[in-house]
Amino acid sequence: MSERPNPGAARAGGRRGVAAAREPDAVDRRLINALQGDFPLSATPFADVAAALGLNEAEVIARIRAMLDDRVLTRFGPMFQIERMGGAFCLAAMAVPEAQWEAAAEAVNAFPEVAHNYRREHRLNMWFVLATERPGGIADAARRIEAATGLPVRLFPKEREYFVEMKLEA
Repeated sequence: MSERPNPGAARAGGRRGVAAAREPDAVDRRLINALQGDFPLSATPFADVAAALGLNEAEVIARIRAMLDDRVLTRFGPMFQIERMGGAFCLAAMAVPEAQWEAAAEAVNAFPEVAHNYRREHRLNMWFVLATERPGGIADAARRIEAATGLPVRLFPKEREYFVEMKLEA
């Protein structure tokens, strides 16, 4: 396993947080809705999805790629329970001065351990998730982010896990 447990996360040249280049059309919306959960576990999952939607496999694959490229989707891939594989997830936050925001966001987003990064209206205004292949990797990644940004990273480890199946209507 690499130090990047979520290789399906779209980075689009490090442009996370960039607005979508277009609005999804009706077929894109049907595809997005169909891909949220219950993805076929078969030798031909994209063909299976295509058949259920009255499309062809090549169109499904092309539409997913286009939605990722256009930032309609920021990520397409499985969600793993990384702890069961020996790794760890941890919510992290930083208080980033406005004058340092762009540089800090670029530095944080450059780390492969960063799964997602969000701006919040709070003293701790940058929140991100760290994902590592071993539990000790969380503290190491936080130290490296601190060294890269010059700002302290606060870690908020999970105390208890809840399963919330969130599906959003496109």
